[in-house]
Amino acid sequence: MKFLDSSVFLHAYLKPKRELSPRELAVKERARKIIERVEEGLEKVVTTVVHVAEVANIIEARHGLKKSLALVGALLTQPNIRVLDVGSEDYGVAAVLAERYYVSINDALAYLQMLNLQIKEVYSFDKHFDNLPGIKRVEE
Repeated sequence: MKFLDSSVFLHAYLKPKRELSPRELAVKERARKIIERVEEGLEKVVTTVVHVAEVANIIEARHGLKKSLALVGALLTQPNIRVLDVGSEDYGVAAVLAERYYVSINDALAYLQMLNLQIKEVYSFDKHFDNLPGIKRVEE
């Protein structure tokens, strides 16, 4: 099982406002393939309500409420996607981790949940995950 970071959804779903470079197109294609496997139920993944909210807000801003709600509904009902609850105490610990490893608070929150569940791999295109010890960032 891998943690599924919001960056994968954003690369897969967002339509660019400009022409993408070959490298950016390759990232977008890899993100689509990850999402495809997850949507088809071929892989079990974990994420948090915070990461779902991150994606939902950005999708809503760029593509409208209807698409955002459809995505959230799919994430919450798919049996191979586990969406973890997060409490204020989790954010307190994540803040300490974020400062220690120089990553965003939500990356640190993902890391905390990965440590709690003994998950060693994260699907992400966010290179800040490389700052976190004991896990491997996977882009395919």
